Amino acid sequence: MKRYTSAQEYFEAQEEWSAILDKIREIINGSELEETVKWGAPAYTYKGKTLLGLAAFKNFVSVWFHQGALLKDKQKKLINAQEGKTQALRQWRISREQEIDKSLLLAYIQETIDNHKQGKEIKPKKEKPLMIPDELKRLLDKHPLIASKFNEMGRSKQREFAAYISEVKRSETKISRLEKILPMILEGIGLNDKYK
Repeated sequence: MKRYTSAQEYFEAQEEWSAILDKIREIINGSELEETVKWGAPAYTYKGKTLLGLAAFKNFVSVWFHQGALLKDKQKKLINAQEGKTQALRQWRISREQEIDKSLLLAYIQETIDNHKQGKEIKPKKEKPLMIPDELKRLLDKHPLIASKFNEMGRSKQREFAAYISEVKRSETKISRLEKILPMILEGIGLNDKYK
């Protein structure tokens, strides 16, 4: 996915969803939030803290509420896009311009801002220990340079590599996967970096 350097650049590239994005953008920009770009997409902050995100997908536009699990959501607009993975993040999906309810969206935005001002926040749970499969562990033990590069990576990249190896059963597949990830580890490239 392309990473945009400005919100305007992002919006201009989303021709199919421009009417919906423009309307939602106008509503959000009518609040206390400040528009910026984070992770290559429009984000909305309050005193530097990211509270909302906005993104176009194949079938819908999504307004991301970074602490959305705290919202009352009486209208049941919010969903957890990754059940079991995300704790606080919720999204409101919109696929037609007629679905945009300005007063309701503003109410959700204001509740988000109020929750932030009150210091309400869902903190991430402590992460589970990293389980490195035996095949990867042997490789790291045998090659100190690779082990060093692997240890320099963030925990999420390490988990991606560990899962990539442990999710297959056949030893031939494990070997071919190890061969594939060796240069990536040496270059400090995560398994899923191209999708981020």
